[in-house]
Amino acid sequence: MALLASGSIRRESITVDEVAHIGAGFSYLSKFDLRLNVEHPPLAKVLAAIPLVIRGARADYSNPSWLLSDGFLKQHLGEWVFGHWFVASWNDPYSTLFWARMPMLLITLLLGWLLYLYGTKLADAWGGLLCVAVYASMPAFLTFGPLVLTDIVLTLFTLLTLWTFADMWQSPTRATMLKFGFAFSGALLSKFSAGLLFFCFIAFILSLRWRRVAGMPLDKTALRPWRRCRWWNLIQGTFVAAFVVYLFYLVLSWNQPTGTFSVIPNFPASPLIRRLLMPPWIFLQGLATFSFTASRPTYILGHAYPHGVWFYFPILFFLKSPLTFIALLLVALILAIVVKSHPKSQPPLISQGMETHWRAVWVFLLVFTVACILSRLTISIRHFSVPLVLLILLLAPLPQMLRTLQRYGCAVARYGVWVTAILALVSVCTAVRTYPYFMPFLSSLSMGQPAFELVNDSNIDWNQALPDVEQWARSRGIQYVLIDEYGFSDPTVYVPNAQRWNCQNPSFGDSSQWAVVSAGMLKDGHNCVWLFQYPHEILSGGSMYAFQLPGPIPAAGTPGGPPLAAEWRSFSGEEKDFREILAACIRDPQQLEPTLEEMQRKIQEAKAKRRK
Repeated sequence: MALLASGSIRRESITVDEVAHIGAGFSYLSKFDLRLNVEHPPLAKVLAAIPLVIRGARADYSNPSWLLSDGFLKQHLGEWVFGHWFVASWNDPYSTLFWARMPMLLITLLLGWLLYLYGTKLADAWGGLLCVAVYASMPAFLTFGPLVLTDIVLTLFTLLTLWTFADMWQSPTRATMLKFGFAFSGALLSKFSAGLLFFCFIAFILSLRWRRVAGMPLDKTALRPWRRCRWWNLIQGTFVAAFVVYLFYLVLSWNQPTGTFSVIPNFPASPLIRRLLMPPWIFLQGLATFSFTASRPTYILGHAYPHGVWFYFPILFFLKSPLTFIALLLVALILAIVVKSHPKSQPPLISQGMETHWRAVWVFLLVFTVACILSRLTISIRHFSVPLVLLILLLAPLPQMLRTLQRYGCAVARYGVWVTAILALVSVCTAVRTYPYFMPFLSSLSMGQPAFELVNDSNIDWNQALPDVEQWARSRGIQYVLIDEYGFSDPTVYVPNAQRWNCQNPSFGDSSQWAVVSAGMLKDGHNCVWLFQYPHEILSGGSMYAFQLPGPIPAAGTPGGPPLAAEWRSFSGEEKDFREILAACIRDPQQLEPTLEEMQRKIQEAKAKRRK
């Protein structure tokens, strides 16, 4: 996994969210100011920034992208400009990106080690090995694990929280309570969706009333203090987590201006009071932003929807998961039924003393899966990372179940051992064969259809393929490339002779030129399937397509021509493409102030219309 993932990311350009995350994380550590990217908690970004600070990366804090970003709306525009300049202008883009991703790769490997450790405890070493083999070869984790994102960090701390929570429930000591508190704080500092863990705790506690686990008192008199003790530890652990989160925010916001609390009158202690109020204010501000942006347009199986749909993740799970993983889950399910129904069966199927942890795995999986299905934010398989990891952990008892059936004299068990081993080996072979294009991976269930016909966003392209475009252009001797990218950064950082382009609106001067279009812009972000009438090549495993434009280009709405303006689609879902706004600000950060004023004016006009 380390070899495949590190080799893949060395070939990739900066992805969409990394533009904001890397610059923001560096500013947290170098300025102790959390003004940028408040919509995500800081932990993942801080981890990515550690090697950059050690290596002496630099940032220009006199740039308008920093000076004008001290405000709720302002930072949402400034973070992209600051992040782009930090990676692409003030530092070397290749080495900066590589070192920022190294801590994320280590987090990904640590998550794999935990899966092996917990799988071994739930069953045996063979179960742990099966879990880590499936995890390490899954394209979703090879894709997003090394990127500077919050999803894998959240998954790691969610798994740690699950395990320490079960430890605490089984043995409510001060040590287990503190471990739970620290693990829970890591989850809360990773992503705001970690709030789902509160629902997991409640669901787990309710499940014990429905069905007991080993170690619970049978007598109601003894059961009451047993529950009270664990409830008290849960409350204490939650307070520990809250204190750690508060302290983390307090330290990293120490130099951030406190003008928000100017309503507090000036007296000797007022500066300290304002400083102490900053952490909860920043956290609540980020939580509000997260809630505000938690509903977005989506696209699945060739259809666009104004918001998330319930069937998005179930379909995406089958499209983005290797068939070997689905087959292993099916084998495990069948074996569990056979073992449970066998007349000589002596449950449980897991190691003795692990009943509480096994219950926690199932409950947490159910809560996170239901939350994903009900979510109105359905844009990427990376948002399904927690359920994926918990599903992998459910495979741990599979080898042990096969040995149990062998002891019963079941002849099929021997074949089951070989089937399981072959499926695990094929999973690894699939990952090696897919290298280095893990992002656009689709299983055979796609029936050979192009990925852009079925999925969207970072499931196929997230602007990571620009170095491949540059290599392709150089190999073809092409000096000038039109690019319609799926992102906000300047493509000339990786493709020097590139020009930003809109495939829906070509000009007369574009005739006979080569144009490269992101797979995500062909049907979802834009409406550009008209290009397939002309010679084209697939780049980066299907993340991008290169087209030889005709000369001359037919008029819009005519055969062979681009669509009419009424049929255009917008990348951001708004009337004006957000990429165009950011492109102007990236070229000239002085444009930030008038752009912000224009955005604020439109917001006020929209409010006035609603009042009428």
